[in-house]
Amino acid sequence: MKYAAAILFLVLFTFSCKEKKESTEVKPQTKEEVLISEHKLHPDSAIITEDLIQFYRDNGETEKALKLVDQTISSDTANARLYSIKGTLYFEDDDTLAAVKSFENAVRLSPDEDYLISLGTLYAQTKNERALKIADIILQNFPQSQKEAYFIKGFYYNFTGNKTEAIKYFDKCLEISFTFMQAYREKAICLYDLKKYEQALQTINKALTIQNNYDEGYYYKGLILEKLNRKNEAAEAYEFALMYDPDYTEARNALSKLNNQ
Repeated sequence: MKYAAAILFLVLFTFSCKEKKESTEVKPQTKEEVLISEHKLHPDSAIITEDLIQFYRDNGETEKALKLVDQTISSDTANARLYSIKGTLYFEDDDTLAAVKSFENAVRLSPDEDYLISLGTLYAQTKNERALKIADIILQNFPQSQKEAYFIKGFYYNFTGNKTEAIKYFDKCLEISFTFMQAYREKAICLYDLKKYEQALQTINKALTIQNNYDEGYYYKGLILEKLNRKNEAAEAYEFALMYDPDYTEARNALSKLNNQ
């Protein structure tokens, strides 16, 4: 949902008098002002509306983004995409329940593959058994998304505490796509929770062999290595995570804690 927004600059006008010349510089509009002006001129344009929503999203102004989405929905109540955007904004704002409700509305209006995957993943995260039903619907109707359906099932069993069952489904994901990083991560987390640290390390190392800039992989590798009392290697893993993502707060905190021991 990333759209390019044009930046409009106002020209400098020069006014002439009989005996002297004065110039008046008109301050260029901000990007937000330009997008708002365009939206007022073309309120029915989905592209312009989404450009403005995305601008607010990129700038962390979730409240403004949600307000605009709600205003647009009020005049287009059957637009499933708007509910999907709303769900994404709520999820990013850590309001999972509101995100679930929004994606439920999106799926009700249009049982789109992407909406189902989003809803199923949220159901799994909130330990809602309907995640399994959503996964089965995806398997039946969207065979190209089998790995996502199995991931939802694994995610659900992981969150509900059945780690062994979860691993079975993450393995199914990896049989379909050996580059599915999230499946490696979740499998490693399950093994970690089961205190099978050597197996967890093997799993995350395989992921990092496939994608050597996988910041989350290095973070979880650090956690596993700490459990194996390999603290120097753990610190190095956290440093790699921060090299690929300098804003990785969890990795920074883990490294700081380790260094202060």
